[in-house]
Amino acid sequence: AATFHGYPPDGGSPFLREAIARAYARFGVSVRADEVWVSDGAKSDAAHLLTLFGDCEVVVPTPVYPVYADAACFAGKRLTYLPMRAEEGFLPHPDALGDRDTVVYLCSPNNPTGAVMDRALLAEWVAYALRTGSVLLFDAAYEAYVGADMPHTILATPGAERCCVEIGSFSKGAGFTGVRCSYTVIPQALCVGNARLGALWARYHAASFNGVSYVTERAAEAALSPQGLAVQAAHVAVYRDNAACLAGFLRERGIVFTGGTHAPYLWLTVPRGTSWDFFTTCLTQAQVVGTPGVGFGSGGEGYFRLSAFAPAEDVAEAISRLSSVRQWGV
Repeated sequence: AATFHGYPPDGGSPFLREAIARAYARFGVSVRADEVWVSDGAKSDAAHLLTLFGDCEVVVPTPVYPVYADAACFAGKRLTYLPMRAEEGFLPHPDALGDRDTVVYLCSPNNPTGAVMDRALLAEWVAYALRTGSVLLFDAAYEAYVGADMPHTILATPGAERCCVEIGSFSKGAGFTGVRCSYTVIPQALCVGNARLGALWARYHAASFNGVSYVTERAAEAALSPQGLAVQAAHVAVYRDNAACLAGFLRERGIVFTGGTHAPYLWLTVPRGTSWDFFTTCLTQAQVVGTPGVGFGSGGEGYFRLSAFAPAEDVAEAISRLSSVRQWGV
């Protein structure tokens, strides 16, 4: 009984909220502990945040992680797709939206394309949101893979505190995929109409979620310690090396792709046929499994996602097997 811990406070235990807030100082961003809410997964928060908005348009870039569009449909929102084009590096641009008041999902580094938004593009999105009264829901689940020359958080962009929500995860950097822990940052300055969005989220969170386990919270706190960050960096380095090996293989084959630098994914152009055709070819000829691009929306047809999330020896074996695939067009 002396060491038992029941339900945590609504937003998560103070020690973890404070650790997450302190972690933002690495990126030159000041975040308060009461602006952080701890949850059981970035996917959950990305979907549930839409409950805070009434009748609104939700803009979802495509191709992208499917939960954004699915959540908009489940919530009965007006869904608009924003195509991301290969010639623009699969990066979303606000110009096509004009002056519409919307809720926009952004994911950088992007799943599945691996594309990462630079500071100038993030500034464009913040300027758009401030001009139109829009809210940006920024999924930073793959932040650990961003190189030092690119932004790790949209909250470092001037004005972002008035229009941006950021979702972070312990899954991709610290390996919490089966443990489940994430966080959402809603700045105190972010208001929708006359309501503080953080206050609305606090109410929703308290009503619908009883928190992650105390053991998980302590593990997440340890992951943000200097030792924990060093271990994370070492693990991420392995996946970065894997991605570099996959990228080298694709270049040798003359395959056009994005990603593999600031993300663990490589998004390649299918040599011929549909993305499902290429999936079947890789499976039957090489016994290697990737993800058909169409699974990330209609904008993903004609593409295929390879993942660097594997031991180095497995990636080397996969490359050896893929070399025998006859559909590379070489």
